[in-house]
Amino acid sequence: MVPFHLTGFPRKTRVLVIVLALCFVWALLPTESFISPRRLLASFAGISTAADVEVDILRYVDPLIGAVNGGHVFPGATLPYGMAKPVADASTPGWELAAGFVFDESKITGFSNLHDSGTGGSPSLGNFPLFAHPGCPEDDYRNCAFAPTERAAGRVVGSTAARPGYFAIGLNNSVHVEMTATAHTALYRFNFARGDRVESASGVGVTLENSPLITVDLNDLGNTRTGGNIQVDPETGRMSGNGTFMPSFGRGSYKAHFCADFAGAAIRKTGTFAGATPNETVKAMGSDVKAVPISYGSTGAFVHFNRAPGDQVLARVGLSFISVDKACRNAENEIPGFAFEEVVKAAEDVWRDKLRVVHADHHGMHDDLLKTFWSGLYRAFLSPQDYTGENPLWESDEPYFDSFYCIWDSFRAQHPLLTIVDPKEQTRMVRALIDIYKNEGKLPDCRMSFSKGYSQGGSNADVVLADAFVKNLTEGIDWDLGYEAVVSDAEVEPPDWSVEGRGGLESWKTFGYIPEDEKPNTENGGGTGPRTRSISRTVEYAYDDFAIALMARGLGKQVDEKKYLQRSKNWEHLFNHDQEDDDLYTTEESGGQGSSYTRSGFKGFLQPRLMNGVFNHQPTRLCSPVYEPHKCYFDTQKATYEGSPWLYTFYVPQDMASLITALGGKEAFVSRLHYFHDSGIAYMGNEQTFLPTFQFHYGGRPGLSSYWVHRYIPEQFNSSVNGIPGNDDCAMGAFTAFAFMGFFPVAGQDVYLLTPPLFREVSLQTPTGKWATIRNTGFDPTYKAIYIQSARLNGKPYAKSWITHDFFVQGGLLEFTLGKRESDWGTEDRDLPPSMSTGYKQTGRF
Repeated sequence: MVPFHLTGFPRKTRVLVIVLALCFVWALLPTESFISPRRLLASFAGISTAADVEVDILRYVDPLIGAVNGGHVFPGATLPYGMAKPVADASTPGWELAAGFVFDESKITGFSNLHDSGTGGSPSLGNFPLFAHPGCPEDDYRNCAFAPTERAAGRVVGSTAARPGYFAIGLNNSVHVEMTATAHTALYRFNFARGDRVESASGVGVTLENSPLITVDLNDLGNTRTGGNIQVDPETGRMSGNGTFMPSFGRGSYKAHFCADFAGAAIRKTGTFAGATPNETVKAMGSDVKAVPISYGSTGAFVHFNRAPGDQVLARVGLSFISVDKACRNAENEIPGFAFEEVVKAAEDVWRDKLRVVHADHHGMHDDLLKTFWSGLYRAFLSPQDYTGENPLWESDEPYFDSFYCIWDSFRAQHPLLTIVDPKEQTRMVRALIDIYKNEGKLPDCRMSFSKGYSQGGSNADVVLADAFVKNLTEGIDWDLGYEAVVSDAEVEPPDWSVEGRGGLESWKTFGYIPEDEKPNTENGGGTGPRTRSISRTVEYAYDDFAIALMARGLGKQVDEKKYLQRSKNWEHLFNHDQEDDDLYTTEESGGQGSSYTRSGFKGFLQPRLMNGVFNHQPTRLCSPVYEPHKCYFDTQKATYEGSPWLYTFYVPQDMASLITALGGKEAFVSRLHYFHDSGIAYMGNEQTFLPTFQFHYGGRPGLSSYWVHRYIPEQFNSSVNGIPGNDDCAMGAFTAFAFMGFFPVAGQDVYLLTPPLFREVSLQTPTGKWATIRNTGFDPTYKAIYIQSARLNGKPYAKSWITHDFFVQGGLLEFTLGKRESDWGTEDRDLPPSMSTGYKQTGRF
């Protein structure tokens, strides 16, 4: 080998080579080095440095987080906002079954194709479940189990696997099932044991002929099907059918269709079944087959196969809400073959693209925290579901999204998050909401399965539209029609305001609040609905009107702006200055040992009020974790919804300065808010508690917001299978993502409250391709230094405890210097987040 000598090159060349070599070594130094070279180089290049080490972020996504203990998370295979959502359905009884799969020890009844994620209430969707037997006793299809309770099989311990675009589970009947999905099609791979005979789940030592039988059932999770059709082609094995089903939290019905094809084994027999009884002769049943009417309950078709040469049978299930033909076309177009691994890879690529808009520096971070963050961000993309092209109700060129379940939950965090990380799809969602108004007359507050869902309080789509408006989402949005929609909510009471719009508008305009004893006034155009939730409806209507005022200002409608700003003060009419914190109950009543609570000393709470102006009384802690927490769900007769007067007293995001004055000033406010979190009254399992976690900012104590973020993470938000404090609604994931990234939105306003990220550095890609980076100087991975001492924005000192959306559009660098104690950063009056009474300027923005 000839030795290499720099001296063999001219002097200028030698100098250049040495300089380049040094630059190359310097650039490879770690970001935590003193000089931080890659940060400097990246700043010249205009790129983020938060992801210096290339890692596959999908390894940190665990879809099983929240699949038990009321999280109701869908852990199966899907694409972002995907319609097809296959997963194994558990036999768990009751409300825990909302998303189909539950991470417990219950048996698996089937593998269905449509699901919602994170919802409360009744089981949702779960249509057309497949089930696979490895063989039948005595090799006779009639001896296989067909009804759900009879066919259900136990799980193989440790066999459950879930990652973006993929789900698998093993059953104790010798079948291991894998699944993946495209937008409208589910693809299953049923793996059978090798050999001519397989073990049966019915008993030790019992074997069956290896001759798989696969069924498709017309039913859904809630057992709500009526009517429908089912048929199987004896030559190809293609099964197709449909049924009419009920929504899980609304009124009406919807029709769904499927088309299933199989590959991997030769067909022996085909037929249909009703209940537990199969029939090889009957190949079709239903309203289209007059001679063979379809029965209620479990009904479907089956294919009995010869042993699969590769011990695998694949099933492709196309889905549609339009027709069986459309379901077949969806399957054939999206998965023309049965290339399972290719579909999985394509799904993973889509998820990587969706998640890579966020770059997070993983330095010093435990894997549990990384899984908590990336899994939360992942869940924020599961719903609403993009049903564009599948809407049977009206024809439109606009997008159509479904499973807004419910906007009362999602407007506070999820939609503002999507405005930053996925503005294109959030824009399409806003267009879909406006198109729903155009065709159905009202914006939804909750919507699923093409049905009107029950309203939980305010007309919160108003806030979603206002949030998009003030953050300048414009592409394809008809803002004149959007404004017409929100004004309709504010001015026109629908005949049935339990499923849309607002109720009690005459009282709202006359008294300035919703009276607890309000009577229906249908003669004067009033509608009907539950005469409850007078406190929560009042404060939500007030904020909804504030959101409309912001839109009015931006559209130059000054008269409307003045009217809705005035209405946004209506919360004051339910504020009882004399109401003291209650001590009317004991711990025995709320599950304790019988010792009495003592008064906290705080005075002044929202209380229900009668039409004559007299205050009524609801215990201040009622419907909180410490006192009868379940009294205020949808069927409540109380004045608050899923929360206590303690909680709702803090809901004045339009004018926190006025609320703080009413509560006795900043010190008293901060003391009260801290007590709220520290005493157990706060419940993070409901979204209304998200914002109060950060409202210390308004009292000049942003450090306490950071303190409580670090209390709730990882105490209540973590990477365990029950690592969500309540049903997810995609909102729990959004809260988690915001908390990790170091800011939280005041939904409907151009305001984000700042706390230090839980990362050393995090960057978000802007619509212009630039990066908005938030960096911690003095980052402490043990999280003892969690308080901002000072901040710089693009190199200049920055003292405000909040920032506007412009940062996430134009990009830039926000740097925090951290310490172990609270500082005076963000505490001056001029640095507080804006309030209507102190900082609302005539510019359309604060």
